[in-house]
Amino acid sequence: MNAGDINIASTIIGLIGGLGLFLYGMKLMGDGLENSAGDKLKNILEKVTSNPLSAVLVGTLVTMVIQSSSATTVMVVGFVNAGLMNLYQAAGIIMGANIGTTITAQLVAFKLDMLAPIAVGVGTVFTLFAKEKRRRDIGSIVLGFGILFMGMGIMSSSLEPISNSPHFTQMILAIGENKFLGILAGLALTAVVQSSSATTGILIALAGTGSIGMNVALPIIFGCNIGTCVTALISSIGTSKTARKAAFVHLAFNIFGTLLFLPFMDIIANIVQTISPLNIKRQIANAHTIFNVSNTIIMIPMIKYLIILVNKIVPGEDEIEKVGPKYLDDRLLETPIIAAGQVIKETIRMATKAKENLQISIEAFHTDNEDLVKKVYSNEKLINVLEASITDFLVKLTKTDLSDKELSIVQSTYHVVNDIERIGDHAENIADLTLEKMKRKLEYSGDALEELNKMYNYTLEALEVAIDSYAHRDVKKALEVNPLESKVDECQKEYRESHIRRLNEGKCNAYSGALYIDVLSNLERIGDHSVNIAESVLNNNVTEI
Repeated sequence: MNAGDINIASTIIGLIGGLGLFLYGMKLMGDGLENSAGDKLKNILEKVTSNPLSAVLVGTLVTMVIQSSSATTVMVVGFVNAGLMNLYQAAGIIMGANIGTTITAQLVAFKLDMLAPIAVGVGTVFTLFAKEKRRRDIGSIVLGFGILFMGMGIMSSSLEPISNSPHFTQMILAIGENKFLGILAGLALTAVVQSSSATTGILIALAGTGSIGMNVALPIIFGCNIGTCVTALISSIGTSKTARKAAFVHLAFNIFGTLLFLPFMDIIANIVQTISPLNIKRQIANAHTIFNVSNTIIMIPMIKYLIILVNKIVPGEDEIEKVGPKYLDDRLLETPIIAAGQVIKETIRMATKAKENLQISIEAFHTDNEDLVKKVYSNEKLINVLEASITDFLVKLTKTDLSDKELSIVQSTYHVVNDIERIGDHAENIADLTLEKMKRKLEYSGDALEELNKMYNYTLEALEVAIDSYAHRDVKKALEVNPLESKVDECQKEYRESHIRRLNEGKCNAYSGALYIDVLSNLERIGDHSVNIAESVLNNNVTEI
Protein backbone atom coordinates (compact mmCIF):
# COMPACT_ATOMS: atom_id res chain seq x y z
CA MET A 1 0.00 0.00 0.00
CA ASN A 2 1.52 3.36 -1.01
CA ALA A 3 1.47 6.65 0.88
CA GLY A 4 -1.40 7.99 -1.25
CA ASP A 5 -3.64 5.04 -0.31
CA ILE A 6 -2.75 5.51 3.36
CA ASN A 7 -3.64 9.22 3.19
CA ILE A 8 -6.98 8.50 1.52
CA ALA A 9 -7.84 5.81 4.09
CA SER A 10 -6.88 8.01 7.05
CA THR A 11 -8.84 10.92 5.55
CA ILE A 12 -11.99 8.79 5.15
CA ILE A 13 -11.65 7.28 8.63
CA GLY A 14 -11.06 10.69 10.18
CA LEU A 15 -13.98 12.23 8.30
CA ILE A 16 -16.36 9.44 9.37
CA GLY A 17 -15.22 9.66 13.00
CA GLY A 18 -15.35 13.45 13.06
CA LEU A 19 -18.80 13.50 11.43
CA GLY A 20 -20.03 10.90 13.93
CA LEU A 21 -18.84 13.03 16.85
CA PHE A 22 -20.37 16.14 15.25
CA LEU A 23 -23.79 14.48 14.84
CA TYR A 24 -23.67 12.91 18.30
CA GLY A 25 -22.67 16.20 19.89
CA MET A 26 -25.49 17.99 18.09
CA LYS A 27 -27.97 15.32 19.25
CA LEU A 28 -26.71 15.45 22.84
CA MET A 29 -26.89 19.23 22.91
CA GLY A 30 -30.38 19.17 21.35
CA ASP A 31 -31.66 16.59 23.87
CA GLY A 32 -30.29 18.65 26.76
CA LEU A 33 -31.90 21.83 25.42
CA GLU A 34 -35.18 19.98 24.79
CA ASN A 35 -35.32 18.58 28.32
CA SER A 36 -34.39 21.96 29.80
CA ALA A 37 -37.11 23.68 27.79
CA GLY A 38 -39.60 20.97 28.76
CA ASP A 39 -43.10 22.36 29.12
CA LYS A 40 -42.09 25.66 27.50
CA LEU A 41 -41.49 23.77 24.26
CA LYS A 42 -44.96 22.19 24.47
CA ASN A 43 -46.50 25.59 25.20
CA ILE A 44 -44.75 27.15 22.20
CA LEU A 45 -46.17 24.52 19.84
CA GLU A 46 -49.68 24.90 21.25
CA LYS A 47 -49.61 28.61 20.38
CA VAL A 48 -49.38 27.95 16.64
CA THR A 49 -52.13 29.83 14.80
CA SER A 50 -53.10 30.31 11.17
CA ASN A 51 -50.98 33.46 11.19
CA PRO A 52 -47.94 32.42 9.10
CA LEU A 53 -45.59 34.80 10.92
CA SER A 54 -46.33 33.20 14.30
CA ALA A 55 -45.93 29.74 12.74
CA VAL A 56 -42.54 30.73 11.28
CA LEU A 57 -41.43 32.04 14.68
CA VAL A 58 -42.54 28.80 16.37
CA GLY A 59 -40.71 26.69 13.77
CA THR A 60 -37.56 28.75 14.29
CA LEU A 61 -37.64 28.50 18.09
CA VAL A 62 -38.43 24.78 18.18
CA THR A 63 -35.64 23.96 15.71
CA MET A 64 -33.17 26.09 17.67
CA VAL A 65 -34.02 23.99 20.73
CA ILE A 66 -34.01 20.50 19.22
CA GLN A 67 -31.14 21.31 16.84
CA SER A 68 -32.66 19.60 13.82
CA SER A 69 -34.90 20.96 11.07
CA SER A 70 -35.51 17.37 9.95
CA ALA A 71 -36.84 16.42 13.40
CA THR A 72 -39.09 19.50 13.42
CA THR A 73 -40.46 18.71 9.97
CA VAL A 74 -41.05 15.05 10.85
CA MET A 75 -42.86 16.23 13.97
CA VAL A 76 -45.00 18.57 11.84
CA VAL A 77 -45.89 15.68 9.52
CA GLY A 78 -46.98 13.77 12.64
CA PHE A 79 -49.13 16.66 13.85
CA VAL A 80 -50.78 17.03 10.44
CA ASN A 81 -51.34 13.27 10.24
CA ALA A 82 -53.00 13.39 13.66
CA GLY A 83 -55.27 16.20 12.46
CA LEU A 84 -53.85 18.70 14.98
CA MET A 85 -52.44 21.11 12.43
CA ASN A 86 -53.56 22.30 9.01
CA LEU A 87 -51.35 22.83 5.97
CA TYR A 88 -51.15 26.61 6.43
CA GLN A 89 -49.80 26.18 9.97
CA ALA A 90 -47.47 23.37 8.86
CA ALA A 91 -46.04 25.46 6.00
CA GLY A 92 -45.14 28.30 8.36
CA ILE A 93 -43.43 26.00 10.88
CA ILE A 94 -41.47 24.26 8.10
CA MET A 95 -40.21 27.63 6.84
CA GLY A 96 -39.22 28.60 10.35
CA ALA A 97 -37.37 25.29 10.78
CA ASN A 98 -35.12 26.25 7.86
CA ILE A 99 -34.16 29.44 9.70
CA GLY A 100 -33.68 27.67 13.04
CA THR A 101 -31.25 25.16 11.58
CA THR A 102 -28.86 27.95 10.51
CA ILE A 103 -28.04 28.54 14.19
CA THR A 104 -25.90 25.38 14.22
CA ALA A 105 -23.88 26.65 11.26
CA GLN A 106 -23.38 30.00 12.96
CA LEU A 107 -22.21 28.19 16.09
CA VAL A 108 -19.67 25.94 14.36
CA ALA A 109 -18.26 28.88 12.39
CA PHE A 110 -16.65 30.10 15.62
CA LYS A 111 -13.13 28.82 16.19
CA LEU A 112 -13.72 27.17 19.55
CA ASP A 113 -11.66 24.00 19.10
CA MET A 114 -9.45 24.95 22.06
CA LEU A 115 -12.49 25.11 24.36
CA ALA A 116 -13.88 21.73 23.25
CA PRO A 117 -11.83 19.54 25.67
CA ILE A 118 -12.77 21.84 28.58
CA ALA A 119 -16.46 21.64 27.62
CA VAL A 120 -16.23 17.83 27.39
CA GLY A 121 -14.60 17.64 30.82
CA VAL A 122 -17.08 19.98 32.53
CA GLY A 123 -20.05 18.40 30.76
CA THR A 124 -18.94 14.90 31.74
CA VAL A 125 -18.63 15.88 35.42
CA PHE A 126 -22.15 17.37 35.41
CA THR A 127 -23.63 14.42 33.50
CA LEU A 128 -22.09 11.73 35.71
CA PHE A 129 -22.15 13.31 39.15
CA ALA A 130 -24.95 15.88 39.27
CA LYS A 131 -27.92 14.62 41.29
CA GLU A 132 -30.52 17.04 39.94
CA LYS A 133 -31.96 16.30 36.50
CA ARG A 134 -31.75 19.97 35.48
CA ARG A 135 -28.00 20.04 36.15
CA ARG A 136 -27.53 16.81 34.22
CA ASP A 137 -29.40 18.39 31.30
CA ILE A 138 -27.06 21.39 31.46
CA GLY A 139 -24.19 18.91 31.51
CA SER A 140 -25.57 17.29 28.33
CA ILE A 141 -25.70 20.68 26.61
CA VAL A 142 -22.11 21.51 27.55
CA LEU A 143 -20.87 17.98 26.74
CA GLY A 144 -22.68 18.01 23.38
CA PHE A 145 -21.14 21.41 22.63
CA GLY A 146 -17.67 20.09 23.35
CA ILE A 147 -18.11 16.86 21.37
CA LEU A 148 -19.54 18.81 18.42
CA PHE A 149 -16.42 21.01 18.23
CA MET A 150 -14.10 18.05 18.74
CA GLY A 151 -15.80 16.43 15.75
CA MET A 152 -15.30 19.64 13.76
CA GLY A 153 -11.63 19.65 14.69
CA ILE A 154 -11.16 16.01 13.62
CA MET A 155 -12.95 16.66 10.31
CA SER A 156 -10.78 19.72 9.64
CA SER A 157 -7.56 17.82 10.40
CA SER A 158 -8.64 14.83 8.29
CA LEU A 159 -9.62 16.94 5.31
CA GLU A 160 -6.48 19.05 5.28
CA PRO A 161 -4.34 16.59 3.25
CA ILE A 162 -6.85 16.40 0.40
CA SER A 163 -6.32 20.06 -0.44
CA ASN A 164 -3.13 18.95 -2.23
CA SER A 165 -4.86 16.12 -4.12
CA PRO A 166 -5.12 16.76 -7.90
CA HIS A 167 -8.34 14.72 -8.09
CA PHE A 168 -9.95 16.85 -5.40
CA THR A 169 -8.76 20.01 -7.15
CA GLN A 170 -10.38 18.85 -10.40
CA MET A 171 -13.64 18.06 -8.61
CA ILE A 172 -13.68 21.49 -6.94
CA LEU A 173 -13.02 23.17 -10.31
CA ALA A 174 -15.90 21.18 -11.85
CA ILE A 175 -18.32 22.22 -9.12
CA GLY A 176 -17.11 25.83 -9.34
CA GLU A 177 -17.86 25.87 -13.06
CA ASN A 178 -21.16 23.95 -12.82
CA LYS A 179 -23.49 25.19 -10.08
CA PHE A 180 -26.04 22.42 -10.74
CA LEU A 181 -23.36 19.83 -10.00
CA GLY A 182 -22.76 21.53 -6.64
CA ILE A 183 -26.48 21.52 -5.87
CA LEU A 184 -26.66 17.79 -6.65
CA ALA A 185 -23.61 17.13 -4.46
CA GLY A 186 -25.20 19.00 -1.51
CA LEU A 187 -28.52 17.23 -2.06
CA ALA A 188 -26.94 13.77 -2.17
CA LEU A 189 -24.67 14.31 0.84
CA THR A 190 -27.50 15.68 3.00
CA ALA A 191 -29.85 12.89 1.94
CA VAL A 192 -27.24 10.37 3.10
CA VAL A 193 -26.30 11.94 6.45
CA GLN A 194 -29.91 13.13 7.07
CA SER A 195 -28.73 16.53 8.35
CA SER A 196 -28.20 19.84 6.56
CA SER A 197 -26.23 21.01 9.62
CA ALA A 198 -23.79 18.12 9.11
CA THR A 199 -23.31 19.06 5.43
CA THR A 200 -22.71 22.68 6.40
CA GLY A 201 -20.28 21.49 9.10
CA ILE A 202 -18.28 19.53 6.52
CA LEU A 203 -18.19 22.62 4.27
CA ILE A 204 -16.94 24.78 7.12
CA ALA A 205 -14.30 22.15 7.96
CA LEU A 206 -13.16 22.12 4.30
CA ALA A 207 -13.15 25.89 4.20
CA GLY A 208 -10.91 25.92 7.28
CA THR A 209 -8.28 23.99 5.29
CA GLY A 210 -8.38 26.52 2.48
CA SER A 211 -9.68 23.85 0.08
CA ILE A 212 -12.83 25.60 -1.12
CA GLY A 213 -14.22 29.06 -1.69
CA MET A 214 -17.71 30.55 -1.78
CA ASN A 215 -18.13 29.66 -5.48
CA VAL A 216 -18.10 25.99 -4.46
CA ALA A 217 -19.77 26.24 -1.04
CA LEU A 218 -22.87 28.19 -2.11
CA PRO A 219 -24.31 25.64 -4.60
CA ILE A 220 -23.74 22.86 -2.04
CA ILE A 221 -25.57 24.92 0.62
CA PHE A 222 -28.50 25.32 -1.79
CA GLY A 223 -28.49 21.58 -2.46
CA CYS A 224 -28.36 20.63 1.22
CA ASN A 225 -31.62 22.54 1.80
CA ILE A 226 -33.31 20.29 -0.75
CA GLY A 227 -31.60 17.15 0.59
CA THR A 228 -32.94 17.72 4.10
CA CYS A 229 -36.47 17.21 2.70
CA VAL A 230 -35.75 13.50 2.20
CA THR A 231 -36.30 12.73 5.91
CA ALA A 232 -39.80 14.25 5.91
CA LEU A 233 -40.71 12.59 2.61
CA ILE A 234 -39.72 9.18 3.96
CA SER A 235 -41.59 9.90 7.19
CA SER A 236 -44.77 10.75 5.26
CA ILE A 237 -44.99 7.28 3.67
CA GLY A 238 -48.16 5.58 4.87
CA THR A 239 -49.63 8.76 6.38
CA SER A 240 -52.80 10.66 5.46
CA LYS A 241 -52.90 12.67 2.25
CA THR A 242 -52.73 15.90 4.22
CA ALA A 243 -49.56 14.76 5.99
CA ARG A 244 -47.97 13.83 2.64
CA LYS A 245 -48.91 17.27 1.38
CA ALA A 246 -47.05 18.83 4.34
CA ALA A 247 -43.88 16.92 3.35
CA PHE A 248 -44.25 18.12 -0.26
CA VAL A 249 -44.73 21.72 0.94
CA HIS A 250 -41.28 21.38 2.52
CA LEU A 251 -39.81 20.07 -0.74
CA ALA A 252 -41.53 22.69 -2.94
CA PHE A 253 -40.44 25.51 -0.62
CA ASN A 254 -36.77 24.54 -0.85
CA ILE A 255 -36.79 23.77 -4.59
CA PHE A 256 -38.43 27.09 -5.47
CA GLY A 257 -36.09 28.93 -3.12
CA THR A 258 -33.08 27.35 -4.80
CA LEU A 259 -34.35 28.16 -8.31
CA LEU A 260 -35.21 31.69 -7.23
CA PHE A 261 -31.79 32.46 -5.76
CA LEU A 262 -29.71 30.52 -8.28
CA PRO A 263 -29.17 33.58 -10.56
CA PHE A 264 -28.14 35.67 -7.52
CA MET A 265 -25.42 33.40 -6.10
CA ASP A 266 -22.67 35.87 -6.98
CA ILE A 267 -24.54 38.68 -5.22
CA ILE A 268 -24.93 36.57 -2.04
CA ALA A 269 -21.23 35.66 -2.23
CA ASN A 270 -20.26 39.34 -2.51
CA ILE A 271 -22.50 40.27 0.46
CA VAL A 272 -21.03 37.65 2.83
CA GLN A 273 -17.46 38.41 1.64
CA THR A 274 -18.05 42.08 2.41
CA ILE A 275 -19.42 41.26 5.89
CA SER A 276 -16.55 38.89 6.79
CA PRO A 277 -13.78 39.44 4.22
CA LEU A 278 -11.12 37.31 5.93
CA ASN A 279 -13.26 34.54 7.43
CA ILE A 280 -14.48 31.89 4.94
CA LYS A 281 -16.12 29.86 7.73
CA ARG A 282 -18.24 32.85 8.76
CA GLN A 283 -19.02 33.54 5.08
CA ILE A 284 -20.47 30.03 4.66
CA ALA A 285 -22.53 30.32 7.87
CA ASN A 286 -23.81 33.77 6.88
CA ALA A 287 -24.67 32.61 3.35
CA HIS A 288 -26.68 29.73 4.83
CA THR A 289 -28.56 32.17 7.10
CA ILE A 290 -29.14 34.85 4.44
CA PHE A 291 -30.48 32.30 1.96
CA ASN A 292 -32.94 30.72 4.39
CA VAL A 293 -34.16 33.97 5.95
CA SER A 294 -34.57 35.67 2.54
CA ASN A 295 -36.29 32.62 1.05
CA THR A 296 -38.74 32.52 3.97
CA ILE A 297 -39.55 36.24 3.71
CA ILE A 298 -40.25 35.88 -0.01
CA MET A 299 -42.21 32.63 0.28
CA ILE A 300 -44.48 33.52 3.25
CA PRO A 301 -46.96 35.39 1.00
CA MET A 302 -46.76 32.43 -1.42
CA ILE A 303 -47.97 29.78 1.08
CA LYS A 304 -51.42 29.76 -0.53
CA TYR A 305 -49.92 28.96 -3.94
CA LEU A 306 -47.56 26.32 -2.51
CA ILE A 307 -50.60 24.56 -1.06
CA ILE A 308 -52.46 24.80 -4.39
CA LEU A 309 -49.42 23.18 -6.04
CA VAL A 310 -49.13 20.30 -3.57
CA ASN A 311 -52.89 19.72 -3.84
CA LYS A 312 -52.25 19.00 -7.53
CA ILE A 313 -49.24 16.78 -6.74
CA VAL A 314 -51.22 14.86 -4.07
CA PRO A 315 -54.83 15.22 -5.24
CA GLY A 316 -57.93 14.51 -3.19
CA GLU A 317 -58.90 14.84 0.45
CA ASP A 318 -58.58 12.38 3.31
CA GLU A 319 -61.37 9.91 3.84
CA ILE A 320 -63.61 10.05 6.92
CA GLU A 321 -61.46 9.73 10.01
CA LYS A 322 -61.33 6.19 11.31
CA VAL A 323 -61.95 5.32 14.93
CA GLY A 324 -58.70 5.68 16.81
CA PRO A 325 -56.31 8.07 18.55
CA LYS A 326 -56.45 11.74 17.61
CA TYR A 327 -53.27 13.07 19.21
CA LEU A 328 -50.84 10.17 18.83
CA ASP A 329 -48.40 9.59 16.00
CA ASP A 330 -45.15 7.64 16.20
CA ARG A 331 -43.35 10.48 14.40
CA LEU A 332 -43.84 12.59 17.52
CA LEU A 333 -41.50 10.21 19.40
CA GLU A 334 -38.66 12.12 17.69
CA THR A 335 -39.32 14.79 20.34
CA PRO A 336 -40.24 12.92 23.55
CA ILE A 337 -41.30 16.07 25.45
CA ILE A 338 -43.93 16.79 22.79
CA ALA A 339 -44.97 13.12 22.63
CA ALA A 340 -45.49 13.07 26.41
CA GLY A 341 -47.82 16.05 26.14
CA GLN A 342 -49.75 14.40 23.34
CA VAL A 343 -50.26 11.13 25.23
CA ILE A 344 -51.72 13.08 28.16
CA LYS A 345 -54.12 14.83 25.76
CA GLU A 346 -55.20 11.48 24.33
CA THR A 347 -55.70 10.09 27.84
CA ILE A 348 -57.86 13.08 28.75
CA ARG A 349 -59.86 12.51 25.56
CA MET A 350 -60.37 8.87 26.56
CA ALA A 351 -61.41 9.91 30.09
CA THR A 352 -63.88 12.45 28.70
CA LYS A 353 -65.40 9.75 26.50
CA ALA A 354 -65.75 7.43 29.54
CA LYS A 355 -67.42 10.24 31.51
CA GLU A 356 -69.79 10.82 28.60
CA ASN A 357 -70.66 7.12 28.62
CA LEU A 358 -71.51 7.29 32.33
CA GLN A 359 -73.86 10.20 31.67
CA ILE A 360 -75.51 8.48 28.69
CA SER A 361 -75.93 5.15 30.50
CA ILE A 362 -77.72 6.76 33.46
CA GLU A 363 -79.95 8.78 31.12
CA ALA A 364 -80.77 5.57 29.25
CA PHE A 365 -81.64 3.86 32.55
CA HIS A 366 -84.07 6.64 33.43
CA THR A 367 -85.67 6.97 29.97
CA ASP A 368 -85.55 3.35 28.68
CA ASN A 369 -83.97 4.72 25.47
CA GLU A 370 -82.42 1.92 23.42
CA ASP A 371 -80.66 4.38 21.06
CA LEU A 372 -78.72 5.76 24.04
CA VAL A 373 -77.69 2.23 24.98
CA LYS A 374 -76.34 1.73 21.43
CA LYS A 375 -74.44 5.01 21.80
CA VAL A 376 -72.82 3.66 24.98
CA TYR A 377 -71.72 0.50 23.14
CA SER A 378 -70.32 2.57 20.27
CA ASN A 379 -68.34 4.79 22.64
CA GLU A 380 -67.05 1.76 24.53
CA LYS A 381 -65.49 0.42 21.32
CA LEU A 382 -63.62 3.69 20.91
CA ILE A 383 -62.52 3.60 24.56
CA ASN A 384 -61.09 0.09 24.07
CA VAL A 385 -59.26 1.16 20.91
CA LEU A 386 -57.81 4.18 22.70
CA GLU A 387 -56.66 2.05 25.62
CA ALA A 388 -54.72 -0.25 23.28
CA SER A 389 -53.29 2.66 21.27
CA ILE A 390 -52.24 4.71 24.30
CA THR A 391 -50.66 1.72 26.05
CA ASP A 392 -48.68 0.83 22.91
CA PHE A 393 -47.53 4.45 22.56
CA LEU A 394 -46.55 4.59 26.24
CA VAL A 395 -44.33 1.52 25.83
CA LYS A 396 -42.47 3.25 23.00
CA LEU A 397 -42.33 6.56 24.87
CA THR A 398 -40.75 5.08 28.01
CA LYS A 399 -37.84 3.90 25.84
CA THR A 400 -37.00 7.50 24.84
CA ASP A 401 -34.93 10.06 26.71
CA LEU A 402 -37.49 11.73 29.00
CA SER A 403 -36.84 13.94 32.00
CA ASP A 404 -37.51 12.37 35.42
CA LYS A 405 -40.66 14.49 35.77
CA GLU A 406 -42.08 13.48 32.40
CA LEU A 407 -41.10 9.83 32.87
CA SER A 408 -42.93 9.70 36.21
CA ILE A 409 -46.09 11.16 34.66
CA VAL A 410 -45.89 8.82 31.68
CA GLN A 411 -45.44 5.74 33.91
CA SER A 412 -48.40 6.70 36.09
CA THR A 413 -50.49 7.13 32.93
CA TYR A 414 -50.36 3.34 32.41
CA HIS A 415 -52.51 2.98 35.54
CA VAL A 416 -54.71 5.97 34.68
CA VAL A 417 -55.54 4.48 31.28
CA ASN A 418 -56.46 1.18 32.93
CA ASP A 419 -58.73 2.98 35.42
CA ILE A 420 -60.44 4.90 32.62
CA GLU A 421 -61.02 1.68 30.68
CA ARG A 422 -62.62 0.14 33.78
CA ILE A 423 -64.87 3.21 34.16
CA GLY A 424 -65.98 2.62 30.58
CA ASP A 425 -66.70 -1.01 31.43
CA HIS A 426 -68.88 -0.01 34.40
CA ALA A 427 -70.83 2.45 32.23
CA GLU A 428 -71.35 -0.38 29.73
CA ASN A 429 -72.55 -2.60 32.60
CA ILE A 430 -75.19 0.02 33.45
CA ALA A 431 -76.24 0.01 29.78
CA ASP A 432 -76.57 -3.80 29.94
CA LEU A 433 -78.70 -3.48 33.08
CA THR A 434 -80.84 -0.90 31.27
CA LEU A 435 -81.59 -3.38 28.48
CA GLU A 436 -82.53 -5.98 31.07
CA LYS A 437 -84.78 -3.43 32.81
CA MET A 438 -86.49 -2.64 29.48
CA LYS A 439 -86.83 -6.31 28.57
CA ARG A 440 -88.54 -7.17 31.87
CA LYS A 441 -90.42 -3.85 31.98
CA LEU A 442 -89.23 -3.13 35.48
CA GLU A 443 -90.41 0.00 37.30
CA TYR A 444 -88.88 1.86 40.26
CA SER A 445 -90.39 4.14 42.85
CA GLY A 446 -89.69 7.86 42.92
CA ASP A 447 -87.65 7.41 46.11
CA ALA A 448 -85.43 4.78 44.48
CA LEU A 449 -84.77 6.94 41.40
CA GLU A 450 -84.11 10.01 43.54
CA GLU A 451 -81.54 8.10 45.60
CA LEU A 452 -79.93 6.75 42.43
CA ASN A 453 -79.64 10.29 41.06
CA LYS A 454 -78.05 11.59 44.24
CA MET A 455 -75.39 8.87 44.22
CA TYR A 456 -74.83 9.36 40.49
CA ASN A 457 -74.26 13.12 40.95
CA TYR A 458 -71.56 12.49 43.58
CA THR A 459 -69.95 9.88 41.31
CA LEU A 460 -70.00 12.17 38.28
CA GLU A 461 -68.54 15.06 40.28
CA ALA A 462 -65.74 12.83 41.63
CA LEU A 463 -64.91 11.69 38.08
CA GLU A 464 -64.97 15.23 36.67
CA VAL A 465 -62.69 16.55 39.42
CA ALA A 466 -60.31 13.59 38.96
CA ILE A 467 -60.07 14.21 35.21
CA ASP A 468 -59.54 17.93 35.78
CA SER A 469 -56.79 17.27 38.34
CA TYR A 470 -55.03 14.92 35.90
CA ALA A 471 -55.36 17.35 32.98
CA HIS A 472 -53.80 20.22 34.95
CA ARG A 473 -51.54 18.27 37.34
CA ASP A 474 -53.53 20.00 40.07
CA VAL A 475 -52.85 18.54 43.53
CA LYS A 476 -55.49 20.72 45.18
CA LYS A 477 -58.18 19.33 42.86
CA ALA A 478 -56.91 15.79 43.37
CA LEU A 479 -57.38 16.15 47.12
CA GLU A 480 -61.08 16.94 46.57
CA VAL A 481 -61.81 13.52 45.06
CA ASN A 482 -61.50 11.39 48.20
CA PRO A 483 -64.21 13.23 50.17
CA LEU A 484 -66.55 12.96 47.18
CA GLU A 485 -65.86 9.24 46.87
CA SER A 486 -66.59 8.83 50.61
CA LYS A 487 -70.03 10.33 49.95
CA VAL A 488 -70.50 7.81 47.12
CA ASP A 489 -69.66 4.96 49.55
CA GLU A 490 -72.05 6.34 52.15
CA CYS A 491 -74.80 6.59 49.54
CA GLN A 492 -74.28 3.01 48.42
CA LYS A 493 -74.48 1.68 51.97
CA GLU A 494 -77.51 3.79 52.87
CA TYR A 495 -79.43 3.14 49.65
CA ARG A 496 -78.82 -0.62 49.72
CA GLU A 497 -80.48 -0.67 53.13
CA SER A 498 -83.30 1.57 51.89
CA HIS A 499 -83.92 -0.73 48.97
CA ILE A 500 -83.94 -3.83 51.17
CA ARG A 501 -86.53 -2.04 53.31
CA ARG A 502 -88.67 -1.38 50.22
CA LEU A 503 -88.34 -5.06 49.29
CA ASN A 504 -89.57 -6.09 52.72
CA GLU A 505 -92.49 -3.70 52.39
CA GLY A 506 -93.40 -5.26 49.01
CA LYS A 507 -92.83 -2.04 47.04
CA CYS A 508 -90.60 -3.87 44.51
CA ASN A 509 -89.69 -7.44 43.62
CA ALA A 510 -86.44 -9.30 44.23
CA TYR A 511 -85.24 -9.18 40.60
CA SER A 512 -85.68 -5.40 40.22
CA GLY A 513 -83.99 -4.99 43.61
CA ALA A 514 -80.94 -7.02 42.55
CA LEU A 515 -80.66 -5.04 39.29
CA TYR A 516 -80.93 -1.73 41.18
CA ILE A 517 -78.19 -2.74 43.63
CA ASP A 518 -75.98 -3.72 40.65
CA VAL A 519 -76.33 -0.17 39.27
CA LEU A 520 -75.32 1.25 42.66
CA SER A 521 -72.29 -1.09 42.76
CA ASN A 522 -71.13 0.06 39.33
CA LEU A 523 -71.37 3.70 40.40
CA GLU A 524 -69.39 2.92 43.54
CA ARG A 525 -66.65 1.24 41.48
CA ILE A 526 -66.46 4.29 39.18
CA GLY A 527 -65.88 6.36 42.31
CA ASP A 528 -62.99 4.08 43.31
CA HIS A 529 -61.34 4.44 39.89
CA SER A 530 -61.75 8.23 40.11
CA VAL A 531 -59.75 8.14 43.35
CA ASN A 532 -57.03 6.11 41.59
CA ILE A 533 -56.76 8.77 38.87
CA ALA A 534 -56.46 11.53 41.47
CA GLU A 535 -53.83 9.55 43.39
CA SER A 536 -51.66 9.41 40.25
CA VAL A 537 -51.49 13.21 40.46
CA LEU A 538 -50.75 13.19 44.19
CA ASN A 539 -48.01 10.57 43.78
CA ASN A 540 -46.26 12.69 41.15
CA ASN A 541 -46.59 15.72 43.43
CA VAL A 542 -46.68 18.10 40.47
CA THR A 543 -48.84 21.18 40.78
CA GLU A 544 -48.79 22.47 37.23
CA ILE A 545 -48.06 21.49 33.69
